[in-house]
Amino acid sequence: MRIETINPATEEILQTYETMPRSQVEEVAARSHDAFLAWRRLCVAERAPRFTALADVLRRRQEEYARTITLEMGKPIVESRAEVAKCAFLCDVYAERVEEWLRDEIVAADGKQHRVVFEPLGVILSIMPWNFPFWQALRFGVPALIAGNTSVLKHASNVPRCALAIEGAFHEAGFPPDAFRVVFADHEAVGALIEGGIVRGVSLTGSTAAGARIAEGAGRALKTIVLELGGSDPFIVLEDADVELTAQRAVQGRMVAAGQSCIAAKRFIVTENLADDFTRRFAERMAALVAGDPLDDRTQVGPVVNGAALRELEAQLADSVAQGARVVTGGARLPRPGYYFAPTVVAAVRPEMRIAAEEVFGPIAPVLVVRDEDAAVALANASEYGLGGSVWTRDLARGVRVARRLEAGTTFVNGVVKSDPRMPFGGVKKSGVGRELSYHGLRAFVNVKGISVYEHA
Repeated sequence: MRIETINPATEEILQTYETMPRSQVEEVAARSHDAFLAWRRLCVAERAPRFTALADVLRRRQEEYARTITLEMGKPIVESRAEVAKCAFLCDVYAERVEEWLRDEIVAADGKQHRVVFEPLGVILSIMPWNFPFWQALRFGVPALIAGNTSVLKHASNVPRCALAIEGAFHEAGFPPDAFRVVFADHEAVGALIEGGIVRGVSLTGSTAAGARIAEGAGRALKTIVLELGGSDPFIVLEDADVELTAQRAVQGRMVAAGQSCIAAKRFIVTENLADDFTRRFAERMAALVAGDPLDDRTQVGPVVNGAALRELEAQLADSVAQGARVVTGGARLPRPGYYFAPTVVAAVRPEMRIAAEEVFGPIAPVLVVRDEDAAVALANASEYGLGGSVWTRDLARGVRVARRLEAGTTFVNGVVKSDPRMPFGGVKKSGVGRELSYHGLRAFVNVKGISVYEHA
């Protein structure tokens, strides 16, 4: 089977790759296991400098890697550069903090000495999406490897150049050749890895449906999993919020990667006293965004990933409009080559409409009006998802109180939801299982081992 990559800004074929046969995929995993046997013997102080070197590679090749990201998945080059820079920062954080985060814990119990130690599991399979092709892969890969594991990456089929570039970056930084490997594998080969004896854990970032399938296979094989899945993040604007600020940040929260982010703001829940003013300002700023060639530094809006994604956006919006939703700005694909959809704000939205009830992976922003704080929280939590959420208010104590009430793994007060290597990241409900980043993510794929010592009487 062949993998054909298409530039979403031009609809031109970039390159064709061959899927690896199952035997080759299993050979890569076996070699990764051999690398693990040596890599795990290094102490964290010996492993950490490799990640500083990896950060240096990422910074030195930032422009090259950013261009690869933009060509394969379409985000504006400015965003792609920022993604690569964030990956370098990730490496810095773990290189600096890994000794602290994996230090043995001394416990008082009934013996002479008790400690908890953190030991790597082995080969970890990562299955990653296209929307943040460097960040997603490294967000998992850096903590997994610095903890002493090795990794096999099965990346999304539309970003193979990115996958190979990441593998090359690890090699250039001086990692063992098989510590981080890429496979171009079909579903059968991936399933065989999960059910086989070499892979000891699985990390997936993707859709809720994909997560359920992977969890089923990993459950049968009793493998450790971390799943970061879909989201429909609420952006709650309370009655005392600064409308100008929230309108500006709403654009930022909705439009990263043309709205194709699990943690993008997707439901704008606004108290009725501010609803009209917020919607007007929000729509004005969305309409002013510049769509164009994503390789141009002036471009603010790139294409969505492919024609199927474009058609899904049209269907979700058309169904909602048929039920009474009103398009304030945008609402259609742009008349140009590529898979472009206009930045869109929609009013008169009810919770049962598709653009509010489903995860919308693109630049459509539904505004839902509520009476007060309690109604806002109830609506925010009335979702099968629970990834992120933000609260906007001048009263910081109130903001924290509301953030605590949200059923989500990551919440922000007066800030756009984002991931940070110093903070845990993940979801609840159908948004995922487990945590990435911070020391929580570092310990996601380790054996938490207790060692108890008693006197020899």
